[in-house]
Amino acid sequence: MIYSTATVPVNPEGETTLIRAQVWAGLELKARDARLFLPPGLCTRCDVVEESATHFVREATIGGADLREIVTLEPESKVTFFQAAGPREGAIVNELFEDPDGTLQLRFYCYLGLRGKEPNGPEEQAEQAQFDGETGYKAALMSTLKRTRELLAEGRL
Repeated sequence: MIYSTATVPVNPEGETTLIRAQVWAGLELKARDARLFLPPGLCTRCDVVEESATHFVREATIGGADLREIVTLEPESKVTFFQAAGPREGAIVNELFEDPDGTLQLRFYCYLGLRGKEPNGPEEQAEQAQFDGETGYKAALMSTLKRTRELLAEGRL
């Protein structure tokens, strides 16, 4: 199994201050259309295909892999992506919270397996290393906050 986590402060020194509602708007927008947040060409399709009072379903092509995710939103707190179809199974979570000092933080964590691959085999180990590496999910959190600031400055958020 793959378990990865990363946490970053929402408002590091020198950056435009974001309030919880603004970060949440960015997270919800990213959940509905990842193309706006991922590097150009990485996500070529991201469509909400089903919606209910408790969740929505999105189908996307990210990094050339087709996936289907059940997405739940806990307003201004947490977005959970349950991997219903695609190369991974499990859950990916983006959580917005305040640390004990009252500083707004954004955390990513996941618990995943690779469908059809040996548990803890070379493919899972490689994915674990990628998630935990310099270009992994910590970088993705920073990129999400950067893009949220850009969309806010453009008046699109």
